[in-house]
Amino acid sequence: MRRMSLIAVTSAVALGLTLSACGSDSLSTSPGAGNTPAAGGTAAAGSGVDAALAAKVPAALKAKGVINVGTDPTYAPSEILGSDGKTVEGFDVDVFNAVAAKLGLKTTYQPADFGTIILGVNGGKYDVGVSSFTINDERKKEVNMVSYYSAGTQWVVAKGNPDKVSIDDVCGKSIGVQKDTVQVDDLKARSKKCTDAGKAAINPIVQKGQDQVTADLVSGKTVAMLADSPVGLYAVKKTGKLEALGDIYDSAPYGYVVPKKDTALADLLADALKAAKADGSYEAALKKWSVEAGGIDDFAVNP
Repeated sequence: MRRMSLIAVTSAVALGLTLSACGSDSLSTSPGAGNTPAAGGTAAAGSGVDAALAAKVPAALKAKGVINVGTDPTYAPSEILGSDGKTVEGFDVDVFNAVAAKLGLKTTYQPADFGTIILGVNGGKYDVGVSSFTINDERKKEVNMVSYYSAGTQWVVAKGNPDKVSIDDVCGKSIGVQKDTVQVDDLKARSKKCTDAGKAAINPIVQKGQDQVTADLVSGKTVAMLADSPVGLYAVKKTGKLEALGDIYDSAPYGYVVPKKDTALADLLADALKAAKADGSYEAALKKWSVEAGGIDDFAVNP
């Protein structure tokens, strides 16, 4: 779960797709109904306005008609920049567009460094953070979190595992990981076990974006990487040069980040998720990106 590191609370080879700096000022605006799907995709079905939910949208947000979303678009298939280098796509985007549609709102996605998004939400720069944030107790002290998906950690190696990597013994090896993630903490713990046993420490190759982490593995700069399960498996599928290693572990829910003071909005997003689930648009968004295995039924605020 890329998104659980305490650092983040406080502070794919390009996969043939796109690469752009996370700190870009470019904006991606999509109708809440999800009518601008990723290339080759289809719009989510049944994603019309729910009049009862739309009537509960806070006045200031309703006046704008748009939810401003902070996101880190380097994490395919969760969120990634499209072929134009500006439009943010991914299953996180399609699911949230379906949610916004229930509220009669459009969405604007603002690319940002992952570690700055919670600060941006609390500071009013974004209405919501949607960027594969894993829900944990530390984050729930800072913001409201609305569960919408479940993911775990997946290790990935070059096809055929030429370096004979074993998850239980990566001492002395160069392993790729994205900054500000639970996987960084995972590697630190594994490295300590190595040194405690008198073996060489792990050499973590930490990159700002997951796209570069994947590129490092494809190029041979690293012998393995670990990332959130949908992200690791998507890299395997898209590159054709990688394979999954071992089982997914430490599964936990992703959550939308909402300011602590905006509990009413958090509750409304949970209800909108339930409505999207009921009409099929939630499932359709996940299926479009082949990540339906992580779909959930128990949408809740601060679970």
